[in-house]
Amino acid sequence: MKITIFDGSFRTTAFIRRLVKGLIANGHQVTIIGFNENNPQPITTAHYQSLGSNSSKLRLLITSLQLAVASKKMKIIVTTCKYFLKGNRKQIQQQNLKLALKKLKPDIVHLQWPSLLPWMEPYMPNKHFKVLLSQRGYHTNVRPFVDDDNGNYLQKWYLKLDGLHSVSKSISAVGKKIGQPHSKIDNVVYTGLPLYMLDYKFIPHKRDQPLKLLSVGRPHWIKDYPTALKACNLLKEKEIPFQYTIIGAAGNEELLFIIDKFGLQDAVTVIGKRSQKEVYKQMQAADALLLTSVAEGLPNVAVEAMALGLPVISTNSGGMTELIDHGREGWVVPARSSSALANAIDNFKSLSLEEINTITIAARKRVEQQHTVKKMIRDMEALYYKTMHS
Repeated sequence: MKITIFDGSFRTTAFIRRLVKGLIANGHQVTIIGFNENNPQPITTAHYQSLGSNSSKLRLLITSLQLAVASKKMKIIVTTCKYFLKGNRKQIQQQNLKLALKKLKPDIVHLQWPSLLPWMEPYMPNKHFKVLLSQRGYHTNVRPFVDDDNGNYLQKWYLKLDGLHSVSKSISAVGKKIGQPHSKIDNVVYTGLPLYMLDYKFIPHKRDQPLKLLSVGRPHWIKDYPTALKACNLLKEKEIPFQYTIIGAAGNEELLFIIDKFGLQDAVTVIGKRSQKEVYKQMQAADALLLTSVAEGLPNVAVEAMALGLPVISTNSGGMTELIDHGREGWVVPARSSSALANAIDNFKSLSLEEINTITIAARKRVEQQHTVKKMIRDMEALYYKTMHS
């Protein structure tokens, strides 16, 4: 297959990097297109096509003229110069997209974000290639339902899509409230992780030490860290010793206010974003991961924790029940309930090391069954073929 990944920029997600590498290894031609010129970490086996820089007028002109000259049509070269002189960047980039697609002749154009749909409007549908959109996180779970303009727009253009990729069954169900592609194709493909890099290791909690709790993620309201902090206050009132670290939320005024309000300064640490290597190190030193989101697709951080052997206590948000059967691979509690979260943590602390070990082993097995890179590539290939022949 000839596959074009439209990512908006070249700063591709870990999911896309693994997907592209796997597709190329299986013999497919993959091109990543976006509005960027700078690519600090390119996938060496992939082809990149810039649609023109958003930050440099000179680079925008150079890229645009290269595509125009390659078309061998003087009219297009002249039009490009006119657009540039008038400062019509969007029109230049739209023309660049048209020229790039004509040159690439893809079988599939895979859009990573709904925000890219406006660029693809002229090609939905068309007889030359199929257009597929990924559904994940905030852009599907939340924005269409709080932004009427966005919701109305997606309802119109979902109908013209050739297929959908959903990161979980939960987000697929939410997406159906927006609309369905004319083909009715909507496949769930879970993210795949390089499990050879995530060694399972059960590190038992030392009973004479405070419970080490960990959360990872930016301080967006969807993550609902205030509920986690309220649960911490309940633990404090019960005189349960703990240390809670939030990675990625340093400086957030709301969290700092709540920490001060409850007097949790000695028990809660909020730090900035860390490298993946450092996050894994923190996971391997913790006793449990807290995931308190009110809406999710299926967060990688939970999958990674389960792969490493870190117990996960999560709210019932998004696709978490597709990853965790409560009491078997981890614990799932109602969202926005600090008391339920605190009780789950208290109950977790009372379990024997053997009981916790049994759960972490089951969690690792679930990840191995559901979240391998090999399975992800195979499932995405099946989705592409299905969409191509719809």
